Amino acid sequence: MRKLFVATGLVLAACGGEKPAAQPETPAPAPAAAAPAGGASHDVNMVQEGTSYHYAPAELTIKAGDKVVFHNVSGGPHNVQFWADSIPAGAAEALGAGMPDQMSPLAGPLVVDPNATYTVTFNNTPAGEYKFYCLPHTANKMYGKVTVTQ
Repeated sequence: MRKLFVATGLVLAACGGEKPAAQPETPAPAPAAAAPAGGASHDVNMVQEGTSYHYAPAELTIKAGDKVVFHNVSGGPHNVQFWADSIPAGAAEALGAGMPDQMSPLAGPLVVDPNATYTVTFNNTPAGEYKFYCLPHTANKMYGKVTVTQ
């Protein structure tokens, strides 16, 4: 019984019965540097009105680092596909990096569901014009243009 009492006392002491010796304080880690603020977000609707298919707005001017969110409003499926020969020289790699789930180079996936979106981020893209179209509605002249400024 005495061994049980001694053992119980040791367990209680180990669990906080006595104050541990003072330990030097470890400095709190420095707060992480704030991530650079993302660019602005711009909305473009993909729309069918009667027999007309279009992006609204069809043209916009953004800054490098901004993103464009394409919304399937009506008449889908839609997508956004850039003409490789109509974007600034050397821009294809940077533009492609900002286009997830591509069907082919510089071609976003088909956006089928109503209210679904597809986002293109223009990080590290050079200034210039980026002309695009909707693959399923090319014959309907569903075209657009993003002008990137620095």
